Amino acid sequence: MSTALYIFCVKRSSIPFAFLQMAIGRRIARRIPGVTFAKLMGTGTGKTFTPTDADLHQWALLFVANDLEGVDQSHFIQRWKSKSSTFDKYLLDPISSHGKWSKREPFKATGKKHSGGPVIAITRARLKWSKSMHFWRSIPPVVVDLHNSPGLRFSIGIGEAPIGLQGTFSLWDSADALRDFAYKNAPHRAVIEDTKKFDWYSEELFARFDLINTADFPHVH
Repeated sequence: MSTALYIFCVKRSSIPFAFLQMAIGRRIARRIPGVTFAKLMGTGTGKTFTPTDADLHQWALLFVANDLEGVDQSHFIQRWKSKSSTFDKYLLDPISSHGKWSKREPFKATGKKHSGGPVIAITRARLKWSKSMHFWRSIPPVVVDLHNSPGLRFSIGIGEAPIGLQGTFSLWDSADALRDFAYKNAPHRAVIEDTKKFDWYSEELFARFDLINTADFPHVH
């Protein structure tokens, strides 16, 4: 089983297409032969996890499949490419995954030893509405800390809906850099403790991956 995340930067004229795909494209994506899990998501800064973060030009598509070549060649992906000015494809090998996404555990670790190279982290959570105001007040210090963290190469917010279904996709120099941010930096450590204390989420997931196709990204070594 293979995992890939595509990030498409759509042309201005194609923003309506992207919005429509958020409404109808999910079923189409899941019907691509070999696909076991698929998510279409908007992206943004991830500063507040509200619509004010949104980047209407940038969209993320996540696939877990036993045939990613079939996904690449599908009419669905080819149409996204035709509507985009640029796109990136991150090939991911799961190192570890904890939690669920839409009541499923989509990422199965292969058991391979971590390569020692760049690491991708994907977080995802379903926020309880009753806890939303407290959650949003707690996020800004973590975002500032994240973007100032040594070893962070790239980070965006990802979400299946404008509010309530939020997450992050981030690229790190190493597993150590990610671990330092997650467990040594005070703001994020405080949020981890508050998550347990205030029970913000009805569902959450944290997964780490080796970035397989580092050669496709000249700035990643």
